[in-house]
Amino acid sequence: MSGPGAPGAPRGTRPGAPLRLASHRPRLRLVGLALSLVMLAFTVRLVQVQAVDAASYSDQAEVNRIVTVPLAAQRGDITDRNGVALATTVDAYDITADPFLFTRKQTGTADAPAQAAALLAPILDRDAAELADQLDDPETRYVVLAHQQTPQVWRQIQDLKNNLAEQAAEGTGHAVLAGVFAEENAMRVYPAGELAAGVLGFVNGEGEGGGGLEAQLDGRLAGEDGTITYAQSGGRRVPTAGEREDPAVPGADMELTLDRDIQWAAQEAITEQVEASGADAGYVVVQDTRTGEILGLASAPGYDPNRIGDTDPDLLGNPAVEDAFEPGSVSKVATMAAVLEEGTATPDTHVTVPNRLPRADRAFADDHNHETYYLTLAGVLARSSNIGTILAAETLGDTQPEANEVLHSYLTEFGFGQPSGLGFPGETAGILADPDDWDASQQYTIPFGQGLSVNAVQAASVYSTIGNGGVRVEPSLVRGATGPDGEYQPAPEPESHRVVSEDTAEQLTRMLETVVTDPLGTGSVAQIPGYRVAGKTGTSNRVDPETGLYNGYTSSFAGFAPADDPQVTVYCAVQNPVEGGYHGSEVCGPVFNEVMQFSLKALQIPPTGEEFAGLPVSFDPAA
Repeated sequence: MSGPGAPGAPRGTRPGAPLRLASHRPRLRLVGLALSLVMLAFTVRLVQVQAVDAASYSDQAEVNRIVTVPLAAQRGDITDRNGVALATTVDAYDITADPFLFTRKQTGTADAPAQAAALLAPILDRDAAELADQLDDPETRYVVLAHQQTPQVWRQIQDLKNNLAEQAAEGTGHAVLAGVFAEENAMRVYPAGELAAGVLGFVNGEGEGGGGLEAQLDGRLAGEDGTITYAQSGGRRVPTAGEREDPAVPGADMELTLDRDIQWAAQEAITEQVEASGADAGYVVVQDTRTGEILGLASAPGYDPNRIGDTDPDLLGNPAVEDAFEPGSVSKVATMAAVLEEGTATPDTHVTVPNRLPRADRAFADDHNHETYYLTLAGVLARSSNIGTILAAETLGDTQPEANEVLHSYLTEFGFGQPSGLGFPGETAGILADPDDWDASQQYTIPFGQGLSVNAVQAASVYSTIGNGGVRVEPSLVRGATGPDGEYQPAPEPESHRVVSEDTAEQLTRMLETVVTDPLGTGSVAQIPGYRVAGKTGTSNRVDPETGLYNGYTSSFAGFAPADDPQVTVYCAVQNPVEGGYHGSEVCGPVFNEVMQFSLKALQIPPTGEEFAGLPVSFDPAA
C-alpha cells in the first residue's frame, strides 16, 4: 500500500520529493564567533604583556636570567730544586655583587646599598662609602668588591646573608645581601715569607705577576681562565636548570735551581752583615760552578711578598741583578786571565811595584803607602796591588790603546757589559764602555775594577768561569716545568763558550788559592778546614746612586771550592758599610766563609786532595 498514509514515509513529505538538509550558516557563525573571542583574548593578553605589564615582566627577566662568570685558572707552584714549595696557591674568593639586586624594588628598602656596605666594610676591610657607590651603580650588573678573600671571610658573609634572608621571610627585615656572591679565585702565598722574595717576586691584586719570576714566568704560571654559564633566579643559582662550563687550564709548576736551605743560609748571613755594618744593602750569590745554576740569590734588606701592601716600594725588586756597581779588586782576576792567556806573563813573573805610579794625569797608588814591593804576578793578586795590576795590563799591547782593546775583549767574553743570561725583570747589564771611549783615567783604573760596573750575578759568573776550566756557562734560575698534563720538561741547556784555556784557568785557580793561603794574602779569612779554597777580596769606591759621585765603599769577596775540584761559587757584596771596617776581607770575607761552609755540607761535598802550599808571592831583587 502506498500513498500519503503509507507506513514509513516521513510526515509532511510528498512521495518522490528530494531530502532537504538543515542550513550550515548558523553553525559557521558560531565557530567564527568562538575563534574571534579566542583571538581577542590573545590580543588582549599580548597588549597586556607588551604594553601594560612590560616593565613588570622585564624586571622578572632581569632577576631570573642566564649569567656567565669567569673561572680563574689555578696558578702554578714555584718550588726549589728539591720540590719544596716557595710560592703556592690556596683557596680564596673574589667577592662580587649585582647592583640591580640592591634596588628598592628588589630589596624593599631604598637604602639597601648603604646597609649592605655598612655590613661588608669591616669584613672586607674597605671604606663603606666606596662600597655603597659600587652597589648603587645602575650601569652594570657586575662589580668586584674584594679580590682573593679567605674562605673564612666568605663564610662570614654567607652567615649574614642567611640571617637577613630569614628576617625578610618573617617580615622583620630586608635581604640586603642577596646580591652578594663569591667566585673562586685562589690566593698566592709564600710559605717561607721573606725567603727568596727578591727572586720570586709577587702577584698583584689582579692575580698577575708583579715582579721577579712571578712576572717573568707569568705566561706559564697563570694558565688559561675558563667560564661557567648557569641560570640565576632572584640572586640565587638554579641547580636544576643545568650549566655550561668551559674549564680553566691550570698553570705549569716551575722548578727553580735554588736550594731552599742554601738560600736560607745566604739570606741569614747577608741580612746579619748588612745590619751589623749599617750598610745600605748587600747580596750573596751561590752558584754551581760547573752548570751555572743559581743555588742561592739573597739580598738585604728584603720584604715579605705575603704583605705587599705594607712594603716600601723601593724594596720590591732584586738588587742582586738590578744594582750596578764598580766591582773593584775582585775583577782583577779578569785582567790576570788576559795576561796569562796572551802569554805576556806567568804566575811567577817578577813585577816591581813602586809606592806611586805616574800615569796620565795622576799618580796611582795601592790602598796603603809602602816601600817598593818585589812581587811575582801571583803576589800582585795575593796582595791586591793596583799598581802591579796596571803594570801587568800594560803588557797586553805595544801601545796603551792596543792593550785597552785586548783587555776589553776579555772583559766582554767574561760577561761584563752584557745581560747575564737570566732574563730577569729589571736586570742591569752593567757598564763597560768601548775602549775608544776610555778616558785617560779609565784605561788604568778598569784593570783593577774601577770605571766599569757589574751586577752581583755577573761578578759571580767570572769566578765560575775560572773554576769551570775557562768555560763560561750562562747563569740559570729555572730547572724545569711540570705542565697541567703532569709531564715534566727540563729547561733548555744554557749557552756556554770558552773564555780562556784550561791551562790558564788552572794557573788562575792556583793564584786565587795563594790569595787565601799566603800570610801576605788578603783572603785568609776564607780558609775552611779540610777544603782548598780559591778566592779574592774587593774594596772599591762606591758611586752614590742619588748624587752620581763617589761616596763610601763597596766591599766584596768572591771565590770557589774545593779549589782542586771546583763545585760551588760564592760571591758577596755589601754597599756602603759604615760600622766597623769597610775592606772586603772584613765585611764580606766572613759571609763568604759562612755561606761556603754551609753549602759544601748541604751538598755533601767532601774535602779533596792535599793542602796547597801556595805559589811564590815575592822575589829577591838582589838574586
